[in-house]
Amino acid sequence: MVTARRSASASAAPGAPRPGLRERKKMQTRQAIRRAAYRLFEERGYDATPIDQIAEAADVSPSTVFRYFPTKEDIVLTDEYDTLLEAGLRARPADEPMVESMRHVTVEALAEITADDRTELVQRMRLVREVPAIRGRTAENTARDAEMISALLAERSGRTADDLEVRVISAAVLAALQEALLRWGEAGPDADLEALVHRTMDVLGRGLTL
Repeated sequence: MVTARRSASASAAPGAPRPGLRERKKMQTRQAIRRAAYRLFEERGYDATPIDQIAEAADVSPSTVFRYFPTKEDIVLTDEYDTLLEAGLRARPADEPMVESMRHVTVEALAEITADDRTELVQRMRLVREVPAIRGRTAENTARDAEMISALLAERSGRTADDLEVRVISAAVLAALQEALLRWGEAGPDADLEALVHRTMDVLGRGLTL
């Protein structure tokens, strides 16, 4: 999801072993491609930036770009930290409401990201809002994250993952977090994203009342 899952930008999960040299080089290449792409998207626009220009700006071949990112949308919607959301949620107490688990995991992850990462995340959220192809892929990613959260909720509650209440909670926390990120994308990187996350989760926590 381009929300929680794509915002978890810590360098590694707590206690995780340091990646090997080969994996670090891969991460550096992915990051170089991504940052070159964001720079060009900002200068020329998403639709006006082909893969070959991104490859040239990142000093790699187009085939290398496609090896790391099968589509141009994937450059925007994938990063090294896709597994951190699930790991973070599983580390939270089993009896904690999912709203609070999501709040803690997201705010803790945001505390670790750099100024450059925040600027990139703002660009990402603007692209989600403005580019139909990216919005469509975002929906696919959100559905996958919802399945993950539903499975976790099922483990916590003893219900099934396709239980209606389980699915409603999973969809609600992800949709709420995406709204917080979209609002932040409109405001810019200097806005208080953590405060927006808290405000959003407070709405869910009090039962969707105004």
